[in-house]
Amino acid sequence: MSIQDNLTINEKKVLLALEEMGSAAPERLEEESGLQVDAAMQAAFMLEEKGLVSVSEKVLERYSLTKEGEEYTKNGLPERQIVDSLKVPISLEELRSRFSPQMVGIATGWLVKKGWAKVENGVMVPSGKVYAGKDEETLTAFAGKAKTLEELGSDEGTIKDLLKRKLIIKHEEKFRTVSITDAGNALVVQGLVLEEEIAQLSPDLLKSEAWKEKKFRPYRLDITPKSLYGAKIHPYRRLIEQMRQIFLEMGFTEIKGGIIQSSFWNFDALFQPQDHPARDMQDTFHLDSTCQLPDEYPEKVAAMHECGGDIDSCGWGGVWDRELARRNVLRTHTTSVTVKYLADHPKPPVKAFCIDRAYRRETIDPTHTPEFEQLEGVVMDKDMSFADLLGLLAEFYHRMGFEEVRFRPGYFPYTEPSVEPEVYVDGLGWVELGGAGVFRKEVSEPLGIKEPVLAWGLGVSRLAMLKLGLKDLRLLYQSDIDWLRKSEVCRT
Repeated sequence: MSIQDNLTINEKKVLLALEEMGSAAPERLEEESGLQVDAAMQAAFMLEEKGLVSVSEKVLERYSLTKEGEEYTKNGLPERQIVDSLKVPISLEELRSRFSPQMVGIATGWLVKKGWAKVENGVMVPSGKVYAGKDEETLTAFAGKAKTLEELGSDEGTIKDLLKRKLIIKHEEKFRTVSITDAGNALVVQGLVLEEEIAQLSPDLLKSEAWKEKKFRPYRLDITPKSLYGAKIHPYRRLIEQMRQIFLEMGFTEIKGGIIQSSFWNFDALFQPQDHPARDMQDTFHLDSTCQLPDEYPEKVAAMHECGGDIDSCGWGGVWDRELARRNVLRTHTTSVTVKYLADHPKPPVKAFCIDRAYRRETIDPTHTPEFEQLEGVVMDKDMSFADLLGLLAEFYHRMGFEEVRFRPGYFPYTEPSVEPEVYVDGLGWVELGGAGVFRKEVSEPLGIKEPVLAWGLGVSRLAMLKLGLKDLRLLYQSDIDWLRKSEVCRT
């Protein structure tokens, strides 16, 4: 098949139009070829792939004044207005009364930066060295029209400052030029025949047999068609939904809670001592706000911390600080949600879980991020045992596709006994995926809970990394559309 046979009628029209002009803008090409501009450019791009034309693009940047820029062009920049009235040192407070606080706030930094004045102990002191600023000259040069950098006679630094101050705005105009190549000219010289082509058979063509006299557009069977990707749920979201569904099928109730929690529910109600390292700034996002503590629990929690309350416990000793408990934090775990739910539902049976985000002051690296998902759950009922907890977690991990599950002894301030569940992964060995245990009486007694409470907190993102075969936690949140398209719909 010759290259001419592989040209559409629109491509031929574009080549014939360019033969006379050599090169043209899209609008001129539309005029000479008789095609709509979109059709002409589509044909031009197809010809470019075949080496018969070239398409070049130039971007022209122009700038124009914003409404604020127009105002300052007439009345002067804030720093100019103030420095012109600044004959002697004057307090910032008096300046704010003469001008608006907003204008003084804007002008102060620029007055200091330009060296026109300085601020000493709340007093604006003029330097006596005032000059015509390049920014002022640039604003004047607009004269009500959009202009290029060259037309303004300015420099990139000044333009950058004016853009930052939102006194001007940038407009980008793209100009395309389509030019015929030597190969294109040679093909035109050979002669191009314009004739109607059929791209698709119709019932009328078949019935009338007119197709026998028509020319069919050639098809290339050696070109790989463009890949098509169906819509799918984000892989991480799919795994979160899978975990949620497992617990719902096991008869659990899903619960939610606020991102902002008091230190009382995040730490104290869980029998975490007030001098525990997890409360330090290295681990917790502390907020400036505080909240009211519930009426019925603080005294019992305080007694449990200080002396062990009415049970066989020594507590942590010292004096429990009520004000420290009132301070708000971004929850460091979703246990703050489940323990409050237990306090509101102290009568058995209770089976609840929460899958949501938690926040800690972590340095971002392949295995840590400041915010992460956690799967938290509790079971509270008569005669619940440690064996029930191990069986429940083993069942969950089996349903997630892990054949081998084991438990290693662990320590947590609010559970005893405590374990860390691990799953076996080929190539990695045993991988720890969270913590679990039975709530200590120091946690349950002050909340009026008399039955055993099984509790666990599982790392959702780490589990997802294993299921998706990733080595970097940050990849779960990447905006890589190619990765999303090519990721498996399901992995067993």
